[in-house]
Amino acid sequence: MTDYYDILGVAKDATKDEIKSAFRKMARKYHPDVNKAPDAEQKFKELGKAYETLMDDNKRTTYDRFGEDGLRNAGFDTGGPFASGFGDLNDIFNSFFGGMGFGFGTGHHDPNAPQRGDDLRLDIEIEFEQAIFGTNKEIKFDHLETCMECNGTGAAKGSKPVNCKTCGGTGQVKTVTRTPLGAFTQISVCPDCQGTGQKIETPCPACKGYGRIEKEKKIEIKIPAGVDNMSKIRVAREGDAGINGGNAGDLFVVLHVKPSKYYQRDGLNVYTMLDISPAQAVLGDEVIIKSLDGEQRIQIQAGIQSGDTIKIKGAGVPIISRPSQRGDHIIVVNVKTPTQLSEEEKSLYRRIFELNTGKKPQESLMSKVKGVFNNA
Repeated sequence: MTDYYDILGVAKDATKDEIKSAFRKMARKYHPDVNKAPDAEQKFKELGKAYETLMDDNKRTTYDRFGEDGLRNAGFDTGGPFASGFGDLNDIFNSFFGGMGFGFGTGHHDPNAPQRGDDLRLDIEIEFEQAIFGTNKEIKFDHLETCMECNGTGAAKGSKPVNCKTCGGTGQVKTVTRTPLGAFTQISVCPDCQGTGQKIETPCPACKGYGRIEKEKKIEIKIPAGVDNMSKIRVAREGDAGINGGNAGDLFVVLHVKPSKYYQRDGLNVYTMLDISPAQAVLGDEVIIKSLDGEQRIQIQAGIQSGDTIKIKGAGVPIISRPSQRGDHIIVVNVKTPTQLSEEEKSLYRRIFELNTGKKPQESLMSKVKGVFNNA
């Protein structure tokens, strides 16, 4: 099994800056524009997968604990950013690092080439128990779809884009400047067609010439058991439609888990509080508590102390990559002092007090009062 850290040549505790630096170095080495080895393309795709995973905190945590299988079981797309192909190296660095190109590639971006659509983010709220056990949920969102009226061309039916008259269909214009040192030619993107070489004279009435139209869509997604607050689920190809036949972007669903009034989650374990009386703490008892799997009987051992815990193994949060295995339900015991007692209960407590201290409760109280006055 491939190791993402080995692919990038970084340590397990590498910072994001170290991961970025390693990716830049390795991308320059293995991009097929530079490296003509037969396996360069595959290695470059693996670099993209490794980088995308380790730069995302949620995906990195899942990968560190459960590996690539855990990512798939958590609903993440493990294909990587280059699964459907990739542009030249300058385009990649512009996309990943905000314009930090390194002088590779063709030097000219073809505006008529297929362009991938934008990724989208959708935040949804789920119940605590849905995060624990997983669920199927219908979601609704807006995205750009290819216009069916014009098949994405932007031109009305019966018409088609025509060559731009300004640049003659080349997408570029040349400006010649004459100086005493000679003539200098400057080539720039055509301002009329933005480099496409074509113009739409009769725009499609449905999309107004853009080739894409915004639509609402409903889909059902699977939320795996064991997800946590701020987990992300990647839904491939449900982002905005691409341009010029490019692939659609992805939809990232960010989960916001409602806090539980009863359970406190810590990783794979859940914690609850259990109030018991002093008598139950001294003598022990069998009580029924609420668990994620319903009501369960637990045994309180005689002599238990406040703050002690009782563990129900395998009753916690499922492991995403192995849902049949779960964390534990840990019950924290709180011995609660009663504040309202019947006369019979008071009598019994007085008797216990006398047995433990060898004096009557009122004698003890009066000695404290006298001590206060004597020290005054």
